[in-house]
Amino acid sequence: MVFRDLELETKSDFVECMKRIYAWYDGEILDRAPVRFSAHNEAYGIIDENKKWKTLKERWFDTEYQVESFVRRVENNVFQGETFPIFFPNIGPNFFGASLGGELEFGEVTSWMEACVDGEEDLGKIYFRPESEYYRKILELMDYALERCEHRFMVAYTDMHPSLDCACAFRGTGEICMDMYDEAEFVDRLVEKCFEPFLPMMDVFHKRLESKGQLYSTWMEIPFYDTMHIPSCDLGAMISPEFFNRFALPYIKEEVKHFRYNIFHLDGKGVAKHVDELLKLPEIGAIQWVQGVGNDRPIMQWIDFIKKIQAAGKSLVIDLQVDELEPFLDCMSPKGIYLCVPEKDPENQKKIIDRLLRWK
Repeated sequence: MVFRDLELETKSDFVECMKRIYAWYDGEILDRAPVRFSAHNEAYGIIDENKKWKTLKERWFDTEYQVESFVRRVENNVFQGETFPIFFPNIGPNFFGASLGGELEFGEVTSWMEACVDGEEDLGKIYFRPESEYYRKILELMDYALERCEHRFMVAYTDMHPSLDCACAFRGTGEICMDMYDEAEFVDRLVEKCFEPFLPMMDVFHKRLESKGQLYSTWMEIPFYDTMHIPSCDLGAMISPEFFNRFALPYIKEEVKHFRYNIFHLDGKGVAKHVDELLKLPEIGAIQWVQGVGNDRPIMQWIDFIKKIQAAGKSLVIDLQVDELEPFLDCMSPKGIYLCVPEKDPENQKKIIDRLLRWK
C-alpha cells in the first residue's frame, strides 16, 4: 500500500495518520488507536448568528460564505490526532431525496423534506433531476471548495441516504410503516425508485474528487485512498427484523458491494437489533456505534455490545465523552477502535494522545 501524502499545510503528520486508519479498518493497531477530536454530528450544533440573508435557504445556498467560513475555521484550528481539515458540502440529510424531486425546508442547523407521495400514482414523481437546484448546489459547493483548498484542507462528498430512508422521506414515517403491513409491494417499488440513481450519483462525486487528487471522505471525516461509503438505515429503529430484512437489507447489500470501504452508521439501540444481519456482510469493515443521549449514556452500558461487534471481526467508531475515556480504555482492547472525543483544548488533546499510546 502506497500512502500518498497530500502535503497539507495544516496536517504535517498526514501519512502517519492514514497508516493508523488503515490498520484500524483491518482490526489492527500500530502505535495507538486513532482519535478524532470532535463529536458525532458536531456541526449540527453550530448556530450561525449572521443575519444578512432574508431566508435560511439563502444562507445554506451561499456557496462562497459556506466555504470561506470553513476556511477561516481551518486557519484558526490545530488538527491533532486523526482530526482532519475536511470540507463537507452539506444542505441536509435529505439531499438525495431532494435531488429526486423532493422539496427541502431549511432550519438553523439542518433541513428536512416534506412527504409528497400518497400512493402508487405518485411513484412517477421520483426520478433523478440533474437540473435540480439541490443537486447543482452540491456540485457547486464541491467545485468551489476544490478551487480553494490549496493544500490547506480536503474536500468530501455530501451525506447520502438512499433506499428505505429516502422512501421514508417521500412517504412519511408513520405512513411507510403502515404500508409495510398493508401495501408491501408498493413499498418494494417505492424503495427501488429511491435506490436507482444512488450508485451513478456516487460515481459522479468520486470522479470529481479523484480528478483533483483528493481522497474519499464524507461527514464522518475518515478519509480513504479508495472509494468509501457510510451505509445506514435509521428507519430500522422503528421496524421489525422481518421488515428490515425485506425492505432494507437487500439494498444495503447492493450499496456496500460498490465501495472498497464501508462504515455502517448504527444509529442507536433501535437500529442495533439488526446488527447480527449486518455483521454477516463481509463488505462492511466497520460499524459506527451511536449510543444516543439521555438514558443511553454512559458508554459503559454498551460494553458487551461493543465487544460483540469487535469479536465478529468488525472495527468500530466510538463517540466518547472525555469523562468516559478512562473507564472505557480500562475494559476494552484498542484493536479496531477509532475514538471520537469532543475535546477542544490542544493541551488536553495531547494528554489524550499520550494516554492512548499506553492503551494496550
